[in-house]
Amino acid sequence: MEKIRVMIVGYGNVGRGVVESIKRNPDMVLAGIVSRSPERVKKTVTDVPVLPVNEPDVWMKELRPDVAILCGGSKDDLPKQGPEFARYVNTVDSFDNHSRIPEYFHAMDEAAQKAGHTAVISTGWDPGIFSLQRAIAGAFIPGAHAYGFYGLGPKGGLSMGHSDALRTIPGVKDARQFTHAIPEAIDKIRNGENPVFEPGDMHTRECFVVLEEGADKEAITKTILEMPGYFAPYKTTVNFISQEELDAKYKGFPHDGIVLAAGVTGNGNTALSEYRCQWGSNPEATANVLVAHARAVVRLAREGKSGAFTILDIPASYFSLMTKEELLAHCM
Repeated sequence: MEKIRVMIVGYGNVGRGVVESIKRNPDMVLAGIVSRSPERVKKTVTDVPVLPVNEPDVWMKELRPDVAILCGGSKDDLPKQGPEFARYVNTVDSFDNHSRIPEYFHAMDEAAQKAGHTAVISTGWDPGIFSLQRAIAGAFIPGAHAYGFYGLGPKGGLSMGHSDALRTIPGVKDARQFTHAIPEAIDKIRNGENPVFEPGDMHTRECFVVLEEGADKEAITKTILEMPGYFAPYKTTVNFISQEELDAKYKGFPHDGIVLAAGVTGNGNTALSEYRCQWGSNPEATANVLVAHARAVVRLAREGKSGAFTILDIPASYFSLMTKEELLAHCM
């Protein structure tokens, strides 16, 4: 079968991770990249076309994509780009503002249905893999509530979405945000409790911010602490540092997390489900999950299915390179 032609939209850390992931998936080929800054991207990408993001007629004709992987941020990029790109091509994205996923799903479903395209939204490792684990845990242990925790190590885990949200604030030159799980909250679940947590009961957030010259520290701190959907519900620490210190101390993108659910089975026996993943590179982890979903999108589209989908709607076999016979032999 002809290889799946993938177009990358946005060439930041996730976009670079998608390029590397495509190299490891023999059924795919990188058709090209579209960007708001094509001249910048062309300095490092010379083997595929790089086109302006605002010229859909050009990139649809020249790149002929089967699917577009949208690598923009969730705060400002994807709410606008997602429905727009769904008009032209099948899409996959990692929209990760959990509180707004229902709203985003309906916008994407409307746009994709109208165009006859297929769109998978909000995938990566959370939302995405962890969303599936939450659904499974709640189904297999009835009455249990599944919880997700992130940043289990002493240094916490670097959140791309929250870091991107910090960088959208006027006066912020660069920033990293680390999430820290609260160990006592995890212990309660492992002890068999099903506590009702507020968001701030499970995690704290730590921000390292580089300011533009002349920026107002107090105003930026206030904006961070009051940012809805990102920092407002949490205990958040804001640290202002130099670019040199940020680059030296906080390079790399490690992250990890766990989904926990506790309950009882029919005879009152205790049950505990745990799923953990650890990533040396958060953007590369997200990129690899996006690429597997790109395969699933194309398979759904070839079946004539249109509209928006999540990981909860897609058969697991659609993500895999294996045949049905191989899956039965090696995964069952």
